[in-house]
This record gives sequence, structure tokens and C-alpha cells, in this order.
Amino acid sequence: MSRRNSRRTMYLLLSLTVVTALTALVCLSIGGVGVPLKEVVLSLIGRNDQGSDLIVMKLRMPRIVAALLVGAALAVSGALLQGVVRNPLASPDLMGVTGGASVAAVAFMTLFQGYSVHWIPVVAIAGAFVAAAINYVLAWSKGVSPMRLVLIGIGISTAAGAITMFLLISGPAYLAAQVLNWMTGSVYGTNWTYIQALWPWVALFLPLSLLYAKELNVQSLGDAAAIGLGSRLQLHRIILIGISVALAGAAVGIAGTLSFIGLLAPHMARRIAGRSHAVIIPVSALIGANLLLLSDLAGRTLFQPLDIPAGVFTAGIGAPFFLYLLMRREKAKS
Repeated sequence: MSRRNSRRTMYLLLSLTVVTALTALVCLSIGGVGVPLKEVVLSLIGRNDQGSDLIVMKLRMPRIVAALLVGAALAVSGALLQGVVRNPLASPDLMGVTGGASVAAVAFMTLFQGYSVHWIPVVAIAGAFVAAAINYVLAWSKGVSPMRLVLIGIGISTAAGAITMFLLISGPAYLAAQVLNWMTGSVYGTNWTYIQALWPWVALFLPLSLLYAKELNVQSLGDAAAIGLGSRLQLHRIILIGISVALAGAAVGIAGTLSFIGLLAPHMARRIAGRSHAVIIPVSALIGANLLLLSDLAGRTLFQPLDIPAGVFTAGIGAPFFLYLLMRREKAKS
């Protein structure tokens, strides 16, 4: 049985990886100027002498890589939070994490003109950690209740949104359009400098999340059972929340507040991958990457010549899905 499950997991991950690669190729090919798939492949292997090489490698490739990294980071962040909180409605958006990251990043962009892009993920992660720390302290009462984390997180998220709008209104007028587009959630205008600022965080914390997958499986049994099995519950919970916050903060720093990817991707992963977080985490990462790739593709092709932020599409899909989950939970209780 174990061998069969391992084989199924391998096939699942391989299939999703192939789907992700094909989706990325299609995204590189389709746009305001279409590029044949053959020329896309030639550009990727460095043998395209056509003018399309500039479009593929300089304009579209950084955007595609950013979508892959940001989508994966947000999805894994959501998977970790849902595992820690043991609530399928938990996500970085609802826990106040992305709100804290957004406040810090907007304040930084507003107050420090001529800033280096490399500082934005750092500042956003710091803001996300502050929001998470406030949430954790307020939720503490002889330990942390998962439900209190969610409820307090919603309050923090609402307050963060108000502060962000205040900073936007009080800042320089010429920055308003740029910051507002960023707040909606977009990988538009991403270049290789943004990728250099983002990938170290994803490369560090995504594998680290896999190392704690077993601990998430233990915590899913409940606090009493986890402690009985020898888990250092509160310490591991803090570490897992820290990993989640770092991934979400780095993603928000580069692409803004992309809503609901951290909610959607883990749900889809559990449907096809089962309950083991060692499988849920990589599957969530691949699904999240695909969701953002497709949302960005829709944003830049469906309403040409306009380039609609990908966050509009993720919110358009995620909000009804959130309401569906809420209604299903209420029906299950009654």
C-alpha cells in the first residue's frame, strides 16, 4: 500500500509539473504579439535569432517566473496556515498576514523614493511578521486557539486595509496609480531584478516547509493528541506560522495583495492529494503557480490593449469559492 501511494504521489507531482511547464510555454507564446511555440522553445535554449527572442526572454519570461514563484509561495503559505489553524477557511489574507505586509510595503514605497527593489520583500516580510505577532499575542490564552487566530486575523486585516488606504491618500499623487496597481495584485512590469529579490526567500522557506510537513500531520490530530505524541506544539506552531508569514510577505512585496490563492490552492491540493502535508505542500505550490499564470494570462489577453491586474481574476474566482466553503460548513454544522 505504501509503495502504491508513493507511486501515485510521484505520478501526480510529475503530471502537475508537466502541466505547469506547458502552461508557462503557452503564456510565453500568447500576448499582444503572438510568438510561435517553436520560436519560444528556441529562445529558451538560446538558438532563436528572430526578433521574438526579445519578447520571450526580456519581456515575458521575468513575468512568467514571477508568477510561478509568487503563486507557489502564496499557495504553500496558505497550506501551512490551514494545517496549523485546522480551519479550511484560513489563508494569509484572512489572518492579517498579507495586510501587514501590504502596510509595510506601501509605507516604504511612499516614504522612501528611489528605493532598491531588493528591500521591498524584506520590508513586506517584516510587516507580515508584525501583524502575525500581534495576532498571536492577542490570541494567546494558555496557548493559542486556532479559531481565535482566524477571528483576530480578520480584524487585523481590516485595520491594515484602512491604514494602507490612508498611506495611499496621504502620499505623493504621482505614486498613487503605481501603488494602487500593486495593491490589486499584479506581476506587470516585473523584470529580472524583481526575480533576484524574490527567489532566495522562496528557495529557503519552501523546502523548509517540507521539513515540517510531518509536524503538520501530527498537529492535524488535535492539540491533545499532538502533545501526547511528543510534539512541542507551541514551538512548532510558531515556526510553521513564521515560515508561512515569510513566504506570504515575500510574495506580497513583489506582486502585491493577490487574494485567495492561499485559500484556493490548498483546497484543490487536498482534494487530489489526500491528507499528508508532505504531498499537499508541493501539490499546492504547483497549483498556485498555475492559478497565477492563468490569471495573469487572462489579464493581459482578454481585454487588450488593457492589462488587467491578475489580482482581479484571483479575487473573482476566490470570493465565490470562499462563500461556497462558508455555506458548506454551516450546512455541515446544522
